[in-house]
Amino acid sequence: MTEQAVHGSGATFQDAPVLLLVGSGFRPYREYILAAVSKHYRLWLLDASEATWQSAYCVGATRLDTRDPEKMREAAASVVESLPVVGVFTYDESQVVFCARLAQDLGLPGSPPETISACRDKATTRSVLAAAGVPQPDSRTVSSAEEALAAADEIGFPVIVKARAMAGSAGVVRVDRREDLAGAFAAADGADALGLARHQENVLVEELLTGPEISIDAVIHDGEVTPTVLARKHLGGAPYFVETGHDVDANDPLLRDDELMGQLRDIHRALGYVHGATHSEFKLTPKGPRLVEVNARLGGDLIPYVGLLASGVDPTVAAAHVAAGRKPDTAPEFRRCAAVRFLPPETRCEVVEVVVHEERFGPTIHEVGVTARPGGRLAVPPEAFLTRYAHVVAVGDDMAQLTADLEGPERLVELRARALSD
Repeated sequence: MTEQAVHGSGATFQDAPVLLLVGSGFRPYREYILAAVSKHYRLWLLDASEATWQSAYCVGATRLDTRDPEKMREAAASVVESLPVVGVFTYDESQVVFCARLAQDLGLPGSPPETISACRDKATTRSVLAAAGVPQPDSRTVSSAEEALAAADEIGFPVIVKARAMAGSAGVVRVDRREDLAGAFAAADGADALGLARHQENVLVEELLTGPEISIDAVIHDGEVTPTVLARKHLGGAPYFVETGHDVDANDPLLRDDELMGQLRDIHRALGYVHGATHSEFKLTPKGPRLVEVNARLGGDLIPYVGLLASGVDPTVAAAHVAAGRKPDTAPEFRRCAAVRFLPPETRCEVVEVVVHEERFGPTIHEVGVTARPGGRLAVPPEAFLTRYAHVVAVGDDMAQLTADLEGPERLVELRARALSD
């Protein structure tokens, strides 16, 4: 375990309260969070890697094995002894349960560890919410391809086969035919993301929910649930569910939909949320909203950033405030539209070059992020589910204009690559 004191541009106020930040993540998708939160709190980072770019936003960092709970507790206790720590903050899916236990042990704000564990385990989520009367799709836990087939026959095809405790759509497959079920079970059972835990009955077979998919980021303070971002999701890569983009309209009428907002509140109440931030995903089915899953963290895929661009409300700062036990101000400063598109490869390949064609940008294109380098290797599902070589963000007052400017994003950011056969 190594400690280092760092003094970045975001950590210049000596008497500000301190948040323990557990995990930092992939810089192109996460730096905006540290940049924003470090303006309100001093951050001390606990991470498996040496602090590099993170140092600009932290007053200190401890490098250690983040899979070792005892070492993590020792490191946290060391920081608490010397600094005024007011909360534990993470957006790392693999750390949410540990952080809930740590906050409880330190007497800091948070929700019960059992609540967070119930979100990490999709089967438990279904069980808890069904018992509370929240509408749920038919769902079964299985441990073999034979059990999966029997469950699918009972539910009726098509079905969704998914890993019970993964993230980022890893191991989620649509199955329309009995003969494809065994392969889907293998893909779900073999999914691995972030070193997350497996279960003996490791796979869910569920009723297929039809309709548009949305996500809602929310913060919870003293049990009160407040949405911060509602995003409409774009998916590709069938039969897998590859997230290719998100649209945020700060005037979206769904934010005023009583049934959807009522379900959101009921879900958090049933799970026992007190303080925290969540990312919930719903399908807008012909029978009404139905929960896909609820995650005990901020949304990924730059959704909080896109939400900030649309409303002026920063979901990352709001999440940090509730981690510290403070009620955030979530009133929109303005109401605009913002969207992001992600560019996955079409096949397994080695990157030769990524070319940004600025001359093709429409008026709403706000920024481009290139996330692959020459020589890097890119994979596709079921080998990998979150492989992208770039993303494009647009901002404006008219969603139709944003949609037009983002149409065919590969024409804006071109991937030149060599196909890989092995």
